[in-house]
Amino acid sequence: MTTIGGPRVLLRQLRETMAEPLASQARLDKIVSLIAENMRADVCSFYVLRDDGALELFATKGLKAESVHLTTLRLGEGLVGLIAAEAEPLSLDDAPSHPGFAYRPETGEEKFNSFLGVPVLRAGQTLGVLTVQNAERRHYGEDETEAMLTTATILAEMIATSDFDNLIKPGSDIDLRRPRMFNGVSFTDGIALGKVVLHDPRVVVTNFIADDTDAEKLRLDAALASMRVSIDAMLDHGDMQPSSDHREILETYRMFANDRGWVNRLTEAIDNGLSAEAAVERVQNDTRARMLRQTDPYIRDRLHDLDDLANRLLRVLTNTHQPAQRELPDNAVLVARNMGPAELLEYDRKKLRGVVLEEGGATAHVAIVARSLGLVAVGQAESIVSMCETGDDIIIDGSAGQVHLRPTPEVEQTYVDKVRISAKRRAHYAALREKPSVTRDGVDITLLHNSGLVADLPMLDDTGAEGVGLFRTELQFMIASRLPRLKEQAELYAEAMGIAGDRPIVFRLLDIGGDKVLPYLRATAEENPAMGYRSIRLGLDRPGLLRTQIRALLQAAKGRPLKVLVPMVTETFEFLLTKQVISKEVDRLKRAGHPVPSRLEVGAMVEVPSLLFELDQIMPEADFVSIGSNDLVQFLTAADRANPRVSKAYDPIALPRLRAIRLVVDAAARHGKPVTMCGELAGKPMEALALMAIGMTRLSMGPASIGPIKEMILNLELKPIQDEIAKALGAGANGQSVRALLTQWAAKQNLPLG
Repeated sequence: MTTIGGPRVLLRQLRETMAEPLASQARLDKIVSLIAENMRADVCSFYVLRDDGALELFATKGLKAESVHLTTLRLGEGLVGLIAAEAEPLSLDDAPSHPGFAYRPETGEEKFNSFLGVPVLRAGQTLGVLTVQNAERRHYGEDETEAMLTTATILAEMIATSDFDNLIKPGSDIDLRRPRMFNGVSFTDGIALGKVVLHDPRVVVTNFIADDTDAEKLRLDAALASMRVSIDAMLDHGDMQPSSDHREILETYRMFANDRGWVNRLTEAIDNGLSAEAAVERVQNDTRARMLRQTDPYIRDRLHDLDDLANRLLRVLTNTHQPAQRELPDNAVLVARNMGPAELLEYDRKKLRGVVLEEGGATAHVAIVARSLGLVAVGQAESIVSMCETGDDIIIDGSAGQVHLRPTPEVEQTYVDKVRISAKRRAHYAALREKPSVTRDGVDITLLHNSGLVADLPMLDDTGAEGVGLFRTELQFMIASRLPRLKEQAELYAEAMGIAGDRPIVFRLLDIGGDKVLPYLRATAEENPAMGYRSIRLGLDRPGLLRTQIRALLQAAKGRPLKVLVPMVTETFEFLLTKQVISKEVDRLKRAGHPVPSRLEVGAMVEVPSLLFELDQIMPEADFVSIGSNDLVQFLTAADRANPRVSKAYDPIALPRLRAIRLVVDAAARHGKPVTMCGELAGKPMEALALMAIGMTRLSMGPASIGPIKEMILNLELKPIQDEIAKALGAGANGQSVRALLTQWAAKQNLPLG
């Protein structure tokens, strides 16, 4: 079978049809007529997948006209339903004899034998099915199939971007725009209603049809060469270690970029009349549709690599570069595969309401920064990036870890009501602000904030917290485009102390490394960055950086009390070295005639397991200790907290972890030193109860957690729970789980642990 004039003629005719002032149905009717004529087909039909899973006949040339918008097939039903479900073309010379053939008498298609159908795809999602049929038995060759797939690419874009809404029955919509719900992992509590903003927006292809195929091939060749050179340059960079994850990703990119099969498919798409960028879109559409239907997680992971590579190539072809900062709409919700904390901090937080990631873990630094910014955040919302567009309505239910994309009016109203109830809860918590945080049996619990931005600190007045247990100084460095100077650091710390007033504030020394990368500091790629060149190791190795920060803190104090926390202490000698640096800077300040802090306290952060075996050595040297549960649990369990496959496997308050934390609590009691939990555990009611049950009375958390934790404390009788947990910790491996015990006690005392 041959076509008339070839696909390029058809594509030009389609472009002209789209420019004509036609009604929606008339436009579709003309399109299927043009396809039938070009393909020498007796029939051409176009089916659209509705949001209820039905494929509705939207236009036909050759079948009975009265069957349009009447004939439907379920997904997987008939030949059309089979193509839609599998996203693969189907060519038959005797269609009625196929076991999947479904006869619809109203169409009059019983007299047609040969059949060719192709999926109409957008972003790998099935939008509909395009078919041609002939009465005589014919074999549709690869050229015809390729021509139909090319035509389907244009048709998908037309349907997705044009106004065909008047053809859709009231109460229905096309599947591509249907509401979707994603079950992910909660990063923060709360509810956010807003508009999607894609962190890495897909390149919008506007020129789909080639005027000169030879010129388009030259453009493609040049873009491929440019992209390969940039990938090679990144791989040849001196910082790129052979075993790094980043290098493996780039090696995969290079493999795909040089794959002849991929390049040949791009070239074939151009031969069929598509522009170079439309060819990339078309080939990636087909690849994405096939890979989405694979169950092998390795293959699905490679889909992300191919998506990124296709987007890189499109950026080169269209000469588009993502701006460093974009104007956000009000109530913006960022959607991304993944992002670092520094990238999140680049956005205008006044307009940002939430973050949704396809990857990430609840204790990853981007999640911690989201909490610090007061954003509602959910991670591990699989495939959401490919299913949404910038501007889509979105709702994040942080508590449930759910995301509603393009929610129905009923769902939206439900969440509007929830927001109102949530506001009442906040008012209820605000009423507790002035009440002392004391249990019913008289145990005083100190509640403190975790913070990192000066903008967070006024919330001390809103929550009634007694101070700041952890001020993450690295956030200032991550926001800046260059290393903050001494004066800039001192001004920030002074402003923070001014807002805190008489309330204590603990400044943690710079904790960078891992996923907290400073773009202006040259870094060497590491296989295990969380266990690598980071935190106080980096500070002691680069004394200029450490001394400048300590000097800024001392100057900012202006004679007031100052608390400094040394992060990621592995052995006591590291803490002593840091204290020596601090002592030298104090002497320097005295010699210069400047006031020194009226009281200087230096604390050690317990987050590396080796320090558990030096507690009696470090306690006499430290004025206080703080526990970083995020890293401590990560290292104790050998489970990367950013890796969702393993991070959820270990309960942080299971007996082994709780025993380790109790070692610190007991050692602090022996030496008369205050100990504070400033990891993520302190902000969760069940986990906070476990910490109090082993004797911890100082908890530092995100501001939003203060109200719920205080409410629990005010209703709590702690002593019997402490006795029960002490027995459990002394029991063998067959003892009841801590979580189960606490759930029973919460029910007995009617504690609000939600």
